[in-house]
Amino acid sequence: MTTLGYLIIILAAYVAGSINFSIILFWFLKKGDPRAKFSGNAGTFNVYRQAGAAWAAVVLILDMGRSIAVAIIAKLYVPMELVPWAGFFLVLGTHYPLFHNFRGGKGVANYLGFSAAIVPVFTGISALVWVAVYKITPVTFIASYCMIAILAVGTILRIPPTPISVIGTIATVALIMIAHRKNVLEYLAGKTIR
Repeated sequence: MTTLGYLIIILAAYVAGSINFSIILFWFLKKGDPRAKFSGNAGTFNVYRQAGAAWAAVVLILDMGRSIAVAIIAKLYVPMELVPWAGFFLVLGTHYPLFHNFRGGKGVANYLGFSAAIVPVFTGISALVWVAVYKITPVTFIASYCMIAILAVGTILRIPPTPISVIGTIATVALIMIAHRKNVLEYLAGKTIR
């Protein structure tokens, strides 16, 4: 595949990430905008807060399914060392969605799904760690940070650790962490929404 082909795959990952299922679901259910309440986030956990576990599960499945598909396509058509960059642009689209005024989710569920197609064992471990950490300290961003750290380690171990693959993985983790900056500041100020 040519360089143009790689760019098309990466751009497609961004566009795929820009389709926010929670916003679409809330529009369909006539529930308004999920970004209008609680964390102001259009992600799975905010759907859980506003619409319950069943709808949150629907959003999680859709987010992960889309992300698994992006990872599989990237693995088929992009050199393995560039695959983490497809994940980065998927998460970028999730956080800054083209179709939703560049205000979306934080990318945790999408990164989880993307990683499931690359490092399934680490994905399972990271999900268990998320649950365990959330039980100990019911603060979603802390659990999410632990999850993405495990996913990043797994990705770096699985994909040949060239500078470009490691930078792509670290950039994705940094993007997700930056997306949580409001949560971190609220936590430090004692105003965390659980």
